[in-house]
Amino acid sequence: MYDYLIVGAGLFGAIFAHEANKAGKKVLVIDKRDHIAGNIYTKEVEGIQVHQYGAHIFHTSNKEVWDYVQQFAEFNRYTNAPVARYKDELYNMPFNMNTFNKMWGVTTPQEAKDKIAAQIKEAGITEPKNLEEQAISLVGRDIYEKLVKGYTEKQWGRRATELPSFIIKRLPVRFVYDNNYFNDKYQGIPVGGYTQLVEKMLEGIEVRLSTDFFADREHLSGLAEKIVFTGMIDEYYDYCYGELEYRSLRFETEVLDCENYQGNAVVNYTEYEIPYTRIIEHKHFEF
Repeated sequence: MYDYLIVGAGLFGAIFAHEANKAGKKVLVIDKRDHIAGNIYTKEVEGIQVHQYGAHIFHTSNKEVWDYVQQFAEFNRYTNAPVARYKDELYNMPFNMNTFNKMWGVTTPQEAKDKIAAQIKEAGITEPKNLEEQAISLVGRDIYEKLVKGYTEKQWGRRATELPSFIIKRLPVRFVYDNNYFNDKYQGIPVGGYTQLVEKMLEGIEVRLSTDFFADREHLSGLAEKIVFTGMIDEYYDYCYGELEYRSLRFETEVLDCENYQGNAVVNYTEYEIPYTRIIEHKHFEF
């Protein structure tokens, strides 16, 4: 008998397994995929650590968390500073003075504030009825039309006028020249990728891959005193309320024979007519 059956070898499952093992507990980790590390899994391709399930940037303001993760990997000083592309115009994200200068030619925070305030006043929206009206009442029409509307509609698979206003409570607007996406004190990506970080967490622990919990739930549940489940919550309850909406990602990967394709790790495509939300060039995360 095991003390714990941990379903999922992602970050949470691996940390739980590491700490339980350290405390003298007998644990078994299973994962239905053929690899560890869950959605932060990285795979080396052409000498580049590719984030197989989308970009993952580690960031926290909690020193205890930062110190903890350092024992498993060395982190670089990568700073997330995505670029948004609308037609042939490039804007810095999140919305900051660099964005406003490119959009309107303003150079001071007060000029930017006045421009946004004037557009909000011109819209005259007092009670936003949908996401579109909510966004315009927060940042004005220019920012909404170029940087929010199309991107949001692609992500949700619905038109902004069909989405409820409560989805956007606030849109971060910074009146400084700073392209750092996160406000957290600590930020970076493990040198050599996330997979080797999780490998170190799981050292000395039994791990069974390509093992689907739901394919043999009764037998696997009987192996341990307690279960730590980190998979899909709707699947755990046998979809008794149906499937959770808005949980779909599709990735297309290309290997291009060029040194530098787009000059940044993440470029968002905000036009609705462009059929994808972003292009990630993985080499910029580490190099």
